Amino acid sequence: MPGFHQDFLMSPRLMLALVIGSNLPTDVTAESVGLLGKMAGDTYLSATGEYKIIAPVLRELGGTITDTENVVTFSDSYNTHISIACFPQDASQRWEYQTTTRREYLLYFFTQFVLADFQQRFPGATIQSARFLPDLNDGALITYALLPGGSFFEDKSKIMATPGGVPVQAKRGSLLFVRRGFIYVLSVELAERATQRSTYQMTTEQEDTLLSERLTELVKRLIFSNGLSPQA
Repeated sequence: MPGFHQDFLMSPRLMLALVIGSNLPTDVTAESVGLLGKMAGDTYLSATGEYKIIAPVLRELGGTITDTENVVTFSDSYNTHISIACFPQDASQRWEYQTTTRREYLLYFFTQFVLADFQQRFPGATIQSARFLPDLNDGALITYALLPGGSFFEDKSKIMATPGGVPVQAKRGSLLFVRRGFIYVLSVELAERATQRSTYQMTTEQEDTLLSERLTELVKRLIFSNGLSPQA
């Protein structure tokens, strides 16, 4: 896909790095007033104004919410690490999107931006598989990536630590789709790989099924808007 605009190449890559960097612990609570988006009760309204969602974490359970203009991350100390990214497409991106198949475009975006940042932060990160869902949001792509040492829950549970302190090889599912000139990247970590440690026995097929269920359930919880400002 030649002709990518350099400004767009840098912008989502830097912003996606914030998604990956959100593995770092934070003391910001789910009631944080430092958000760029807006909390209305238990509902988060994106800083882009493109969607809102009932926060999938609870402050009482150590839930945290952090965001940038385009990315929000929901985490807790138990089994939740979810990121929702929403990037506007510039003219070059829209042209690329319109001149290739949806599957090819989404796979390209994941490989060039999301996976590239995974690999920069977690050497050895690989895409395990990908699946296109033509009937979900007019065409969506689910990918499964393995991230050596990339678990948000690495230091959360030491009860079932791996022998010799070997870091967990994290697994993340990502769901990508396009709506109203924005590309969405929803990302969920399979927490069980870290929290269950040596007792973990899921097969790859079971992992993929579970991540797929969690991602499709997450996207169904998004309430899309007409692009109103979160301050409106």
